[in-house]
Amino acid sequence: MFSFARKPVEMPSAETALPGRATAMSLPNPHLIAGNKMTPPYPAGLEVADFGMGCFWGAERKFWQVPGVHATAVGYQGGFTPNATYEELCSGRTGHTEAVRVVYDPAKVSYETLLKTFWESHNPTQGMRQGNDVGTQYRSAIYTHSTAQHDLALASRDAYQAALAKAGVRDPITTEIAAAPPFYFAEDYHQQYLAKNPGGYCGLGGTGVSYPIGVGVGVEA
Repeated sequence: MFSFARKPVEMPSAETALPGRATAMSLPNPHLIAGNKMTPPYPAGLEVADFGMGCFWGAERKFWQVPGVHATAVGYQGGFTPNATYEELCSGRTGHTEAVRVVYDPAKVSYETLLKTFWESHNPTQGMRQGNDVGTQYRSAIYTHSTAQHDLALASRDAYQAALAKAGVRDPITTEIAAAPPFYFAEDYHQQYLAKNPGGYCGLGGTGVSYPIGVGVGVEA
C-alpha cells in the first residue's frame, strides 16, 4: 500500500522471522461503521472468517459493506512473528499476510457469500503480489475456522478456477487455504482506514470473472 524498497517474495522461516512480542495490539475503539466491538468475545451465534487478498485497507471495506456482517478488523496472519507491527510486516520478515477478520451472522449471510466477495474482489492467481503491491504480505489466503468452512473454501476454489478457465484465464489460483492460525490485530489507525480516509489508497482489482454461487457443499459455517 506504500512504496518501499524491493520486498522479499519468499517466506522467511521460523528461525529467520522477527521475534515479535507478547503484548497484543490495543484497539480501544469500536468498529467505525458498525459500532460493534472488533475483538472477542463476540455475541453468541456469530461466526468468524479470515481472508487475505492484498492491501487490507480495501479488502476490509469490501466486507463491511456486506449485509449480515457484524464487524470487521484488519490484522496480520499466517506467519511467525507474534503481535507484529506494520513496519515489521513490511520488512518481509514476519511471514504474515495482510488479513481481514469478518465476524458475521450466519442467519443473515452465508459463508459462501463471503467467499464470493473474496474471489471477485482480487486476483487470486498472482502469488506473492496483488497488482503493483509485491511481497509476501499481499498473498491470497483463506484461513478457516471449521471443517465446513474448509470444505467449502476448497470447493469454491475449484469452482472459481473452472470459471476463470471458461473466461479464458489459464493462470492457476495460488490462494493458500488452511486452518486459521493466530490472528494479530493491526494498529488502530489501520482499522476501517478507508472510512477514516475516503481518498486513501486501494490497490485491489478483480479478474472481472464472477464466482458461481452454489457449489454444492452447503453455505453455512
